Amino acid sequence: MPVSDLSETRFVEIVFPEQANHYGTLFGGTALNLMSKAAAIAAARRAGASVVMASSDKVSFHMPVLVGQIVELCARVSRVGRTSMTVKVDVIAETLGQPDRKLAMQGSFEMVAVDAEGRPTPICPIAA
Repeated sequence: MPVSDLSETRFVEIVFPEQANHYGTLFGGTALNLMSKAAAIAAARRAGASVVMASSDKVSFHMPVLVGQIVELCARVSRVGRTSMTVKVDVIAETLGQPDRKLAMQGSFEMVAVDAEGRPTPICPIAA
């Protein structure tokens, strides 16, 4: 797979009752966990190295996600610096069998490539 294809990661989860809050919707902390996992995978694939999260910026919750719904997480590396990257994550919610795919959440995460000792390490540029 060409390196340029490694700047995006997608995966799908179903929301189970143990992931819900007392309203029967996806708990915000669980949503952030899924989003940060997607960001980390996209960043690590792009960097070809381990990554750590430096910060999360503005996470917006547009609509609740109900137990039993599917969430598709799409994480895209939108900026690459010397050792850090910005990863944008969209969360799309859908009900199986229904044409109701909607943007439920969005967030931005700053990820840093690190070496075996946990120190920032340069990210290889993408060859043209």
